[in-house]
Amino acid sequence: MRPSSANRRLAFRRRSSLILLTALGMLATAIGPIAHAQTARKPSPYENAARPLRADEHAAQQAEDAKRGGPAFLGQIRTQAEFQQLARVYNPGTPLEIPHVLFVIDRQHANRIYYLDTPRYSLHENFARERRLLPAPDKATLIAQYKDPQRRLLFGTLSWQRDLPGYTYEFWEGDRLTPELLSLTQDTLRATFYAPLRFKANSTMHEQTAQRAGLVFVTQEALLREQTFLPLNTGRAQGRLRIVTSVDDTPDLAPTDIVVLDEVPVALPPIAGLVTQRPSTLLSHVNLLAKGWRIPNAYVRDGVAALRQYDGQWVEFNVASNGYQVRPIAKPDAPATPPPKTASLPLPKPDLTVRGLKPLTGMATRDSRHCGVKAANLGALKSALAPLASVPDGFCIPFAQYAAFMQQLRVPERIAALEQRQDFISDANVRRTELAALRQDIIQAKPDAALATAWRERWQTQLHGRGVFVRSSSNSEDLPGFSGAGLYTTVPNVTQGDALPQAVLTVWASIYNFEAYEARRAAGIGQDGVVMAVLVQQAAASDSSGVMITRDPFDASRRFVTYISAKRGLGIKVVEGKRQAEQLMYSSWSKAVQVLSRSAEDTQLVPDTGGGVREVPIEGSRQVLNDALVARLAAVGSQIKLRLGNVDQDIEWAVQDDKILILQSRPYVDGSR
Repeated sequence: MRPSSANRRLAFRRRSSLILLTALGMLATAIGPIAHAQTARKPSPYENAARPLRADEHAAQQAEDAKRGGPAFLGQIRTQAEFQQLARVYNPGTPLEIPHVLFVIDRQHANRIYYLDTPRYSLHENFARERRLLPAPDKATLIAQYKDPQRRLLFGTLSWQRDLPGYTYEFWEGDRLTPELLSLTQDTLRATFYAPLRFKANSTMHEQTAQRAGLVFVTQEALLREQTFLPLNTGRAQGRLRIVTSVDDTPDLAPTDIVVLDEVPVALPPIAGLVTQRPSTLLSHVNLLAKGWRIPNAYVRDGVAALRQYDGQWVEFNVASNGYQVRPIAKPDAPATPPPKTASLPLPKPDLTVRGLKPLTGMATRDSRHCGVKAANLGALKSALAPLASVPDGFCIPFAQYAAFMQQLRVPERIAALEQRQDFISDANVRRTELAALRQDIIQAKPDAALATAWRERWQTQLHGRGVFVRSSSNSEDLPGFSGAGLYTTVPNVTQGDALPQAVLTVWASIYNFEAYEARRAAGIGQDGVVMAVLVQQAAASDSSGVMITRDPFDASRRFVTYISAKRGLGIKVVEGKRQAEQLMYSSWSKAVQVLSRSAEDTQLVPDTGGGVREVPIEGSRQVLNDALVARLAAVGSQIKLRLGNVDQDIEWAVQDDKILILQSRPYVDGSR
């Protein structure tokens, strides 16, 4: 039977990959025998209500067992054929294929081991209850088999890892293994299994236990590095496949292009699909934009070589949870550059009556009418997160000041005239050139002297003249259907009063960044409705920083999971996504931390005393966050979600001297399909 699409997504998370984002171990738990029989990640008893088989379900299982044939279990596996006889296989014939066999060790009967006919028994519990190895049908007895050091039963999984290659054994990531239980398992398996095998640690806790037991083990991260394919956003698209060395050096990218790159770019105009041949950070701006645009996006190792035969051709590109496909198609009759959409995404209407500067303290979410969602959310959180976290102080330059300045420069009329020109409508290169000229004119203009003085005075009195980040807070970002991630400019660590007005003008001008204009155009956002507020916020010389999502980005039902990307230093590099960040998963059910990757950075960004930032080498361990800090961040994320309407959030954070700082929170936009 072919698995459903939902089951295939769950099975993919089981495979060692960056976007498993869940327990990569074959979880030995119970939710009832009819639920997701072919899923590779079995939910824990914390996630679903465990229960024994009902009489009708038991009869149905016995009938199915009779059809299956063969033994229900073996006491040893002496050959590969016997392993295959018992194994269940997910995603056969794909890069994510993983055959596995469940096992149960009964410590009460001389450590007897049962290798289960795994297609017959989707859950360890089903077998244990059928054999009366679980003395009571209650949930507490089941949970004890994962938490009690004196438990009767050990529930584990034996898998063939094609990327090693070799066999591994593993436990649910929340299993409170002891060194003694782990050593017992290894001795029992070695005595009853025909081939060498290694322990696969599914959490940092398991890694520490294996170290205490003196066992050689395989980490999830090690397996992830061997992954040849990662679906960052599933979907299907048709377009012209183009192998591109650099987005910056390719000004003619079109919305119908499917782009193959060596690495994730910092910014990207709307395209039809994306392939990169280096792993990236799941929460980079480009990957978040891909979700918002609902375009297929995948990492494919050696993707340039693999797809070179299609360069310049029109293709259909399909990214699924367990693989990707490219097939040539005839060029469509539609024009290569489709006309912009009629406005389909309404923007929040700005209130231009508020002209005064607004401090973050005292702001509420309703102040998004004056200062945008970014500033308003931070203002609302500033007084709500203590003592879990804090928001660096700052103030907002409202929409009204931007709108008045643009009117003074006659920018609305200039944009309206450009949008009447056929060459501007049809040629992306013309748009790029004209928008660059417009930005330059805005940056070189002089703001009203009284306004500039007011900005500097507020900076001195409220923020004591300390370094600040000058950030965008437009009405066209941080929206439920359009994140606008990375589209607008941030000026980091402004330390001189004379530089502050210039930084404000730079952020104002970024409304007309080419990528921002194109993204709004593709989303059907009317350009004449866009306004920009500016958030002037105290800089933090953060020890580490990153991004987190308050749920599993690939399974909306897993609300108890927090995904975190982290790097050392300032957070700019995390959201750029050019080098792989440390990627972690935390489950509030299992209390386990799973490492999907450690940081690949060899440098970090720090504030420069003269203003701006500088890059310095990183020395020592690649680990960025410890388990305690991960749990604290997840708790902060849950609190932010609760404070902002119980909507899942995409949160930028930093840590300075063990204090958690929140720099941004916006609705998480999931455009996967």
